[in-house]
Amino acid sequence: MSLLEKITGPEDIRKLNRVEMETLAIEVRVFILEKLSPIGGHLASSLGVVELTIALHAVFQSPEDKIIWDVGHQCYPHKILTGRKERFDTIRQQGGLSGFPKIGESEHDVFGAGHASTSISAALGMAVARDLAEKHNKVIAVIGDGSMNAGLAFEGLNHAGHEHRDLVVVLNDNEMSISPNVGALSSYLSRVMTGDFYSRVRKDFQEFLRAVPLGDQMAKFAKKVEEHAKGFITPGMLFEELGFTYVGPIDGHNIAHLLTAFNNIKKFKKPTLVHVITKKGKGFKPAEAKPTTFHGIGPFDPENGETRAKDKAPPSYTAVFGEALIEAAKRDPKIVAISAAMPEGTGLSPFAEVFPERFFDVGIAEGHAVTFAAGLATQGFKPVVAVYSTFMQRAYDQVIHDVALQNLPVVFAMDRAGLVGADGPTHHGVFDISFMRHIPNMTVMAPSDENELRSAFATALSLGAPAALRYPRGCGTGVDISQEAELWKVGRGRTVLKGKKGGVALLCVGTMVEAATLAAKMAKEESISVTVFDARFIKPLDEKAILKLFADSCGIVTVEENACQGGFGSAVLELLAAKGTIAKPVKTLGVPDRFIEQGTQSQLLCDIGLDANAIFEAIKEAAKGEA
Repeated sequence: MSLLEKITGPEDIRKLNRVEMETLAIEVRVFILEKLSPIGGHLASSLGVVELTIALHAVFQSPEDKIIWDVGHQCYPHKILTGRKERFDTIRQQGGLSGFPKIGESEHDVFGAGHASTSISAALGMAVARDLAEKHNKVIAVIGDGSMNAGLAFEGLNHAGHEHRDLVVVLNDNEMSISPNVGALSSYLSRVMTGDFYSRVRKDFQEFLRAVPLGDQMAKFAKKVEEHAKGFITPGMLFEELGFTYVGPIDGHNIAHLLTAFNNIKKFKKPTLVHVITKKGKGFKPAEAKPTTFHGIGPFDPENGETRAKDKAPPSYTAVFGEALIEAAKRDPKIVAISAAMPEGTGLSPFAEVFPERFFDVGIAEGHAVTFAAGLATQGFKPVVAVYSTFMQRAYDQVIHDVALQNLPVVFAMDRAGLVGADGPTHHGVFDISFMRHIPNMTVMAPSDENELRSAFATALSLGAPAALRYPRGCGTGVDISQEAELWKVGRGRTVLKGKKGGVALLCVGTMVEAATLAAKMAKEESISVTVFDARFIKPLDEKAILKLFADSCGIVTVEENACQGGFGSAVLELLAAKGTIAKPVKTLGVPDRFIEQGTQSQLLCDIGLDANAIFEAIKEAAKGEA
């Protein structure tokens, strides 16, 4: 029996010796590769934290001690070692394990995380709660290096240093973004600096200096000498200035060093930051060589890392957007592109290669990205901020205050709008219509296919005012995209399928146009006439067309891949109410008032009643005069 088979929880890890832990690390990596290769998942980040995870659970007493994982991408070894290995092959699948920490899934998941930079603030809250309750457990936040550059992380650090609580922050530096000086000397010094002898000598020496004449001044001088020495050999002065005791850098793949450091730090009763250097994709050469490719990957060959061939499919919406941006930038030197640490995911990597001086990756800092774009716009440039819909939420204040209030020409290209599938509730982009459409000066569009996306983007660039367009994850519908993009008339939709007067009117936006058209064809087979109208614009609405459709129909069904509250259907109802014309059935289909779990996009659309069959049922109800 392998060591991993014997691990049912962290208490079993604590029974192992160091050599056995090193063997366990090998087995966990093999297990991850074996289970993920058929289904895909977040591979490289998880492979990089195996030893770190083992050491944390060997030293600290989860769940009594609280371990908070920032960015769920690195939590796979944690899930495996906390009683979930038997279900690990269900990860990110409908009804299976979440791909991220999730409070309802395990007592060892003490705080949910889907994106980044929340762990320190949450950990400080738990530390304060512990102290108020007069408990004595440890609180540990594990934050990835990419997450540390976000403003929220530094807000948490600043407050934690001020509070001076018993708190440990583990900085998992997997890109050597702070310091490359990992080696025997620095690792030795870090372990020495956490040891009892070093701490006792430093404390005794400071007390001795304060007891002699001019001792306070001498103690301060000695402290300065120590800080300059530490600054010379370690990169931790920033954290020391924020009120943390800095420890590191430590080799994050050396279990012996990790155990020594964590056991020493466990005795501390003050804010401590442990800088751990890890390698993304550790133990799997293809992932080590291309960590970005293997950050989130589909099914792959565990022998060589090659992804499994897919059937030829139309280009993705992301790729179409990226190409349209490059073409527009060739014509207009004022266009610049901004990403918040997602150049590959948002299709901006090709733009960065063609126009490196006009591309800006600001890191995981969406709020800064928006205000940075606003600053560019004041000087005559045309910034395009490409961001996942779900992460647009993190910059909501800046969208209103810095862009819309000043009516600046910033284009928000919101990728992954709607249900995204396996990443689940933290990543579904189902709120952007609701939080963007009520902002003054903002134009909001939802293209229904890849060619419509090109036209929507061209229209957004032409407005000279704030504009947002939303489009889904995945492949397009396969329409011809060779023709020139069309500049739309603002606030005008289009009739996709013309039905008879007195029939049902289907008002749709974005991805729902295709499903609605299919539902209308199903209705025709049962002699129900349906007009399918693609609104294109959520704001401003095509009021004239919608009012006429309502007047000429027996009822209206609105369909959108967004929350019903405040969405497109809500806007239509507001229009009808304002005109005093609601006297016929109006049914709004959209995402229900709950967080939607993971699953394939088609599974989820079926579950929440947004597939063609569900739309067809709504058509039949409207045709009978039922709301």
